[in-house]
Order: sequence, then C-alpha cells, then structure tokens
Amino acid sequence: MAFHSGFVCILGRPNAGKSTLLNALVGEKLAIISPKPQTTRNRIQGVVHVPKRKGHGGGQIVLIDTPGVHKPDSSLGRKMMVEVREALEGCDLVLVIMDVTRKYDPRDQFALDLLKQSGTPAFLILNKVDRVREKARLLPLIEEYRKLYDFKEVIPISALKRNGLDVLLEKVISALPAGPAYFPEDQVTDQPARFMAAEIIREQVLLATEEEIPYATTVIVESFEEGSRLTRIAATIYAEREGQKAILIGKRGQMLKKIGTGARLQIERMLGTKVFLELYVKVQPGWRDSRSFIEELDWRRQLEHVMLQQSGYQGGHNETKE
Repeated sequence: MAFHSGFVCILGRPNAGKSTLLNALVGEKLAIISPKPQTTRNRIQGVVHVPKRKGHGGGQIVLIDTPGVHKPDSSLGRKMMVEVREALEGCDLVLVIMDVTRKYDPRDQFALDLLKQSGTPAFLILNKVDRVREKARLLPLIEEYRKLYDFKEVIPISALKRNGLDVLLEKVISALPAGPAYFPEDQVTDQPARFMAAEIIREQVLLATEEEIPYATTVIVESFEEGSRLTRIAATIYAEREGQKAILIGKRGQMLKKIGTGARLQIERMLGTKVFLELYVKVQPGWRDSRSFIEELDWRRQLEHVMLQQSGYQGGHNETKE
C-alpha cells in the first residue's frame, strides 16, 4: 500500500475550535487556546504521523492552523489574513471547521469566499456536536453548507472530547496523494521552542486579563539560552498604553508574577528542563497599526535576527526592565 502525505489547512472563523483540533490530532499542545476570539495570530504547523493499518500504507499529515477568518481593521489583522491566504495557496486539502452551536453569519461566508478563491478540495468539519442533544438538528445545517460549496466530506466531531477524530484522520489520509514523509517521525512541529515560549506567555496574559488587554498585548522573547538542566528566557510583554502596562504588572507585581509562574510551568513541561523566566512589560503605542512592528513579530524574522547576532552582528536597542 502507498504512503500518503500532504498539507492540510484548518480554516474557520474565530473560536470555531481550530487550535483545539490541531492539538488533539497532533497529540501535543502546539497552539495556545483561550475563550477569547482571534487567539491565534500566526500559522502554526503540526505534524500527524499515521501508522500503517489494514487498508492503507500509513501517511503523514502536515496540519496548518490559521488565524480566525475576519475582516481586518489593523496592520495586525491584515497580517493575520495574509497568513490565512498563504496557507491556502500551498495546501492539498482544507478542513473548514464550523461551530454547530452558532448560527451562520457573514464571517462564515467570508471564510467560504476565501476557500472558493483557492479552489482547493475541502471537508466540512462540524465541531462541538457534543453540545447538540438532537443530532437531527444538524441536517438542515449540513444542507445549507452543501449548497454553498461542494464539500468532499461532511464529518461531525468534538475536538475537545476527541470524538470523531479517528474517522477524520482516515478520511484525510485517503484524500491526500501518495507522497514522501516531509518530517522525521519524532518531529511534531516546525515551530522553534523560542516562538512557542512566547505564545505560552501570551496565553497566560489572555487567561489572566480582561477587556482590551488581551488584544492590546503581544510577546517577544529577547533571549533564549537552552541548557541540559536549565533554560534561561527573557521576554517582553508589549502593551499599547501606560494603563495597560500597570494592569499587567499589577499591585506589587502580583499580576506579572501570576503570568510568569503559569508560563514557566508550561514551558518547563514543553522543554523538559527547569526554566528561569524573566518578564518585562513595555509600552509600544499603537503597535497593532505599525507595519514594521508587526513584521518583527514573525518568528521567522526573529530567527533571522538571532542568527545575525550569533554571527557577530551588534544591533538592536537598549531597554530597561520594569
């Protein structure tokens, strides 16, 4: 039997469960999750290794989790939508994930319009079916979506409960072309640990704060020194206003300590070493509308800077810890 492989893009509106599905299929936490919309800001790639079974020769699914589809109103939003479009251009199959507990609205249509522009084969994934008592209620929804796009498969799942994932994997492998393995069997993502650490810190900000704070903040890892027993990390949380900075630090630094402790424990589990984590909070007014700053958030760009510094380049700027 042939080995099948390919790139599969997960597409949908904010909070449909894209990141939860990615983590469930890969079997490890690669994408951060929170109840707040637009949590994912970058393409996050996860690798699923499917062993040989009766009826097929196994395969490798390279999953691409994309930011929630929305009409952008800032440089950050536009960058997120560029990530979505670039992911669609290079994939073999699209998983359009819909939250069955929410009614169809224009944001769903926006996602379908992007799919139509790409012309890529697609599955309709009905997520959160565990919250629907009468399954017959799904039939009108399925008919409505079938009229909007020629989906190759319609698969009900619960990403959180891991229901229906075996069926989904079987269908995906069957739909992918015969091809080589793109990643070694022990690799589950192409994301560097440095970027994942920044995302873990940002997740703790999302979970600990309310109102506009989660959307007005971002995280950049300034230094990452990984050792066999101890990893030293220094990261900066950027806010847009002094008031937001004060909230992030908290009374006597308690909020920053809470964020740091939660992040450190998760990073230690990810790396398998003890972690010494230093957090800084700085104000970068209007960073979401700064094209140059948004570009600096790209982990690929950050990796280039690290490589330049390691080769002897002396650049950057001086900053003080808060």
